[in-house]
Amino acid sequence: MRPTALLPTAAVLCAASALAAEAPRSPTPEAEPGEFQVIAVARNLEHPWGLAVLEDGRMIVTERAGRMRIVSRDGQLSEPLDGLPRMQVGGQGGLLDVTASPTFAQDRLLYFTFSEPGQGGASTAVARGRLGQGALEDVEVIWRQQPKVQGGNHWGSRLVFHPDGTLFVTLGDRFDYRDLAQDLRTTIGKIVRIHPDGSIPDDNPFVGRADVRPEIWSYGHRNIQAAALHPQTNELWTVEHGARGGDELNHPQAGRNYGWPVITYGVDYSGAKIGEGTAKAGMEQPVYYWDPVIAPSGAIFYTGEAFTDWRGDLLVGSLNPGALVRLQMGDGRVTEEIRYLPGKRARIRAVRQDANGAVYLLTDSPRGELLRLEPIRGSD
Repeated sequence: MRPTALLPTAAVLCAASALAAEAPRSPTPEAEPGEFQVIAVARNLEHPWGLAVLEDGRMIVTERAGRMRIVSRDGQLSEPLDGLPRMQVGGQGGLLDVTASPTFAQDRLLYFTFSEPGQGGASTAVARGRLGQGALEDVEVIWRQQPKVQGGNHWGSRLVFHPDGTLFVTLGDRFDYRDLAQDLRTTIGKIVRIHPDGSIPDDNPFVGRADVRPEIWSYGHRNIQAAALHPQTNELWTVEHGARGGDELNHPQAGRNYGWPVITYGVDYSGAKIGEGTAKAGMEQPVYYWDPVIAPSGAIFYTGEAFTDWRGDLLVGSLNPGALVRLQMGDGRVTEEIRYLPGKRARIRAVRQDANGAVYLLTDSPRGELLRLEPIRGSD
């Protein structure tokens, strides 16, 4: 029987809350094998980043170097699709996330994020194009992060469609511009909510304020590379990178401030203090945080039938130390954390599931892989 990685007792949590109103901290459990087999579906992908599972069983995978490919049902990789826009490749930037339109069967539209160069530097941009024969057709950029700045790090960026038809885009603080995460005149360090054509929903929280960009949903974020909708509430959950310590699980609410870089549970890479502490009035606490970090990238709430014990849990990819992190949830809180893939030390960049409940992972390396997790026969 495996030991459980339970959170601190209620008494300990109450004492911590009385002292510092701190969020629950991960107990950093050791990774375990798990009752599943790991199958390599495709290999030799150069720093794969985004993965979309289509209704017909094919998948779309992005490579950070600027390539988008189709993975056939039997694991064959297509040649790179033509038609992608010019992008800035380098550092953490390049071609990033991809997702299919909710009406892909009718419109064949793929939405993707990338590092777009331009006057002043570069920024995260959202584009869409129609999947044709060996190419994306009618490609158009529908939204751009503002302003464009210098540097190659902290682009975000995940794309999440809501059932109401709107699109959430998670963004980074661009590393050297973290103070702009608190500046509502920019979209640095924000989550934005747009329509599929890039226009702004009338019910966004800051619509009508002249001093705020109307696409902003929430702010005070560092670098969000994991995002998913809860399958019952349809509410957005995100996992974002901290600095040295301070990775955060958040439940972003409209118009709220999540603190970066004023409050954080991490310190700078030099060891220097960041901001004012771990809490401040008017700034939200994370639901849960990691110190040491997991370097989160990619997440889903599992809803499949293949792993019945996982249903309703949040699965998060870890780039460092490298793992699949499973968060059991109850009443909006983490009740247990379990980690899988011991010894593999693979940087998990993306997490997805297919219609049969199989879980797919992308490993981030110069020779990255697309992996499928399947239950061992006779297990859940």
